[in-house]
Amino acid sequence: MALAARIHTPATLHDLDGLPDDVVAHIVEGELIVHPRPDPPHVEAASELGWQLVGPFRHGVNGPVGWVILDEPKILFGPHLFVPDLAGWRKESFPAIRKGPYTVIPDWICEILSPTTRRFDRVTKLPLYAQEGVGHAWILDPDAQTLEVLRLHEGSWLIVAVYEGQGRVRAEPFDAVELDLSLLWGEARPEENEDDAG
Repeated sequence: MALAARIHTPATLHDLDGLPDDVVAHIVEGELIVHPRPDPPHVEAASELGWQLVGPFRHGVNGPVGWVILDEPKILFGPHLFVPDLAGWRKESFPAIRKGPYTVIPDWICEILSPTTRRFDRVTKLPLYAQEGVGHAWILDPDAQTLEVLRLHEGSWLIVAVYEGQGRVRAEPFDAVELDLSLLWGEARPEENEDDAG
């Protein structure tokens, strides 16, 4: 008796149910892709950047208001589901929903590179973000202490600026206020202190 051929069925949103809390899942071309949750430098950079942006741009604290900025929202980009580290919509385009992934393409996303996601963020996500019409993308690298600012131009990413180190910068589309890069990199890690002492 012949064995039945195994049929590969594309992943759906239901496949996200029941995944452990310590992973982040995406769906790309019907494939479920799961990464471990990032390490502290990544988490600290995401939290600090969100804090610096939400005050002025969502709540109008010393800034122009007009944005909704969220941590790790599930967003459908055409047939793909991604979870950017941060995403922002101009208030007039923000989709207020109660359930399910967001379906309106954000105006800005930020991916924070980590060893397990670096290639996926750059090679898979960035081209699809451009294809779906995200206006701006930031790539934050806590290890290299760099911020790359990209703007969508004629369907491709244009590098607007690359910032590094500890300075204060104005980065579009949030150039109405200064960001303090030094706060994104966190405190010196214990292992770094031990190396310096030796």
